[in-house]
Amino acid sequence: MLLSMSIVRHTLRVMLLSLCMFLSAQAQANEQLIRQVLEPKLKGSKIEGIQPAPMAGLFEVRFRSAEGIQVIYTDARAEHIIVGNLYEAKSDRNLTEERIAKLSAIKFESLPLDQAIKIVRGNGRRVVAMFTDPYCPACQSFEQTLQQLDDITVYVFMFPVIRPERSEHSKIVWCSSDRAKAWLDLALRKRPPTGSASCDHPVDKNLALGQSLGVRATPTLFFRDGDRVQGGMTLAALRAKLDEGVAKR
Repeated sequence: MLLSMSIVRHTLRVMLLSLCMFLSAQAQANEQLIRQVLEPKLKGSKIEGIQPAPMAGLFEVRFRSAEGIQVIYTDARAEHIIVGNLYEAKSDRNLTEERIAKLSAIKFESLPLDQAIKIVRGNGRRVVAMFTDPYCPACQSFEQTLQQLDDITVYVFMFPVIRPERSEHSKIVWCSSDRAKAWLDLALRKRPPTGSASCDHPVDKNLALGQSLGVRATPTLFFRDGDRVQGGMTLAALRAKLDEGVAKR
């Protein structure tokens, strides 16, 4: 009887191991097939990763384009491709947006803050870095939101992409004796700066930096935990996110 139970247990272990090996081989085969079918359709982009999506039966396929990290979905045999956002019905969460935000997170400490205008109000304990264009309507609106927060440090990376022909204004701001005031006069009060742009400015470096980070919209915000938000935020959401960063330190 003991011998029989031992044989049964051994047989079960062999079957379980065989099943695991089969599932692993199947998953690898699916990934290979997905790469083979999808990569030629990505206009030169290479697939960086494939994994099961939150929805059963779908696989998440991620790749990097000129616009930054992208996520699409497909089935195990790559017979269908879904381009768009995947939402969780119960919570209304945009799972695709959350996933891209996580994949796009950076180390805040890696930002070259010496290329940014530093604006401090109060004790400056809340911290955010911002890629922004003084001639971007959404950026001008977000500047109004920022004015409603105290105890904040804002690192402004001037990123003049909306009206590149006026990028000289950003350069003059950097060359001003009071950069913070010159920036707020331009971005908040719409007063173009006067003076010279002949100093050693970081505007061109910021344009290259933003492109390397996949900044696709202005304003784009980076928080201490590395999270990024594109297009600004409401005052309540911004305050909550900044306070969360303070609490984690």
